[in-house]
Order: sequence, then C-alpha cells, then structure tokens
Amino acid sequence: MREPMFPTNGSQPSPPPPPPPTGSPLPPPPAPIDLGALAPPSAGAVVELLDPSEPRDDLVVEAHGLTKHYGNLKALDEVDLEIPKGSIFGIIGPNGAGKSTAFLILATLLTPTSGWARVCGFSPVAEPEEVRRRMGYMPDVMGVYENLTVKEYLEFHAATYHIDRSEWPSLVDGLLELVDLDVKRETIVDDLSRGMKQRLSLARALVHDPELLILDEPASGLDPRARIELRELLLQLQSMGKSIVISSHILAELQQMCDAIAVIEAGQLLASGPPGRILAQLGVGRSVRVRFGDGIVEEFPVAGDDEQQALLRKLIVDDDRAVLEFTTVDKNLEDLFLQITQGIVQ
Repeated sequence: MREPMFPTNGSQPSPPPPPPPTGSPLPPPPAPIDLGALAPPSAGAVVELLDPSEPRDDLVVEAHGLTKHYGNLKALDEVDLEIPKGSIFGIIGPNGAGKSTAFLILATLLTPTSGWARVCGFSPVAEPEEVRRRMGYMPDVMGVYENLTVKEYLEFHAATYHIDRSEWPSLVDGLLELVDLDVKRETIVDDLSRGMKQRLSLARALVHDPELLILDEPASGLDPRARIELRELLLQLQSMGKSIVISSHILAELQQMCDAIAVIEAGQLLASGPPGRILAQLGVGRSVRVRFGDGIVEEFPVAGDDEQQALLRKLIVDDDRAVLEFTTVDKNLEDLFLQITQGIVQ
C-alpha cells in the first residue's frame, strides 16, 4: 500500500516494481540523458561533482560552484544556491541567463562541468534515481503523446514511475481534482487550452508525489485568470508540504508568492534571498513622491516610516514648502531586476 497522496512530512514510499500490467504494455521510462557528454570539461579544469559534506536537513537544494560550459560559452558560472525546505523559491533572469540550464542539472538531465549540487539530500550526478523519486520536473515546453486523453496521459506517466495499476484510478482522480481538470479527463490532450495544458503538466509532475517541484516558466503564455489560478495552486501545494523552485518573467507574480529569490544573468548569481531584504540591501526599497504647490514633482528615497515622517516635517516646517500631495511608492522586483541586471545576451 502506498502512503497517502501528498504527505506533509516529505517521506516517499519505495515499493518494489510491480509485474507488467496486463493488456497493452506501456513503454518503460526513458534512459537518463547525459547532455554533459556534449561539452566535456576543458583540460586542467577542476571538476568537483560530488559534495564531501553532510546534507543539511533544512535545505531541499544545495549547490556550490555550479558551472556549465558549452565550448567557450559559460551557461552557468560558479553559482551557489541554498533553497530551504517548504519554501517557494523564484529564479529570475533575462532570456539566456542560465535558468533552464540550472534546472536541467538539478533535474538530473544535464551534467555540470564543475561544482556540485544536492537535491533532497542526493547528488543529481551520482544518485539520479534517488533524486527523481523525490523531484517532479515541469519543463517550459510540455511533451504530449498524440491522441492520448488526459486520463491516459497521467496513467502513462504513472506506469513510468512503476506505480501499481490498481492505484491508477484514485491517483488520477486526486490529481485531476487538484488541478481542476476532472471534467476534461476524456479530452484529447492536444485539444486543451494553453492554461489547461500547463495544469496537466503540473499534475504529471506530481504523479509520484514528489517532495520538490522544479517548474520552468509555468506561467508562460497564460492569460491573467490562468496565472492567478496557477499561483493559488502553487500556494496550496506549499501548504501541503511541497518545496517549489520556479522561474518566471512575470515578476509581480513571483513577488506575491516567493519566500526567496535568486537573480541570475549571463550565468552568474547576482543576488539571492528574501525579496524585501535584497531590495533593502540595494537601496531599492521605498520612496515618496511629492507634488509641491508650484507644480514641481520630486521623489525622495526613504528607509521606513520614521524617515518618511521626518522628510515630510522637513519639507513643510524647515523648508517652508507647500506640499499638495505626498505619495508612498513601494519598489518591487521589477525595479530590483532593472537595477542589478544589464541586459547581457550570451
């Protein structure tokens, strides 16, 4: 018997593979892809793919010096990451920054040139099967199979994870209810809208009840309602004990749901931590916009409420200026992104 779906303690059952199901056989899961073989380390490079230290119980992802070269191109350059368990962690950066490369390494689909990573306590390089048991990966492009219904699509992936056929009905029911696709179970996957395909892809990533979800641009191409529904679903999954690592260009969405973020550009990590702390450290926090009686509008940076009140008192009492309007302007991830990135294209 498998454990209840979506446990909050992160434990994962490891049942022995069942005998092949009767009826039409389903193909086995594909062999691991080692794209790293396409770009071997250069001569003299220091390769440290395994971490000698003990795993930290409070982290779902650790990475140190993570580097990936494609010839002379550094897709990732000495990236360090620490992602707490149970958090929603956003990775932002321009196109070509290295976000998808980092995700592929964490998802065991790409071998780094140097450095090391640990996912759910295991090495994606040395222990890929252990990582895959605990991690669900949603790429930026959904792979589908021609003429499969939504139900058949999820059953196919249940088979690739060696989940007993007797458990498929309850598993599929639970997933479709979670992503609000129950009425579409007999619909051909190719006939779904973009938003529905994204929700189905998320359900597929949850088939084996993983501890960690890695989501590459899940909101890409979604309309505003679909984005809101996706955000609410991710927050619900977090409340159920899941850890989530997500990339997106929709920074306002990330600011509303992420506990922490990392900013990457040209393969390098520029900043990492809670958004508010990064904004404060970089001086991209709050400002106030003041409209004076002579029609002049000025903006002043302030560190908090006390400094804001002191500014207003100085303008009115000390400077004897006629203040008609005093508006607080809170900076956001878009302001942070524009300040610390340079628009570098690799």
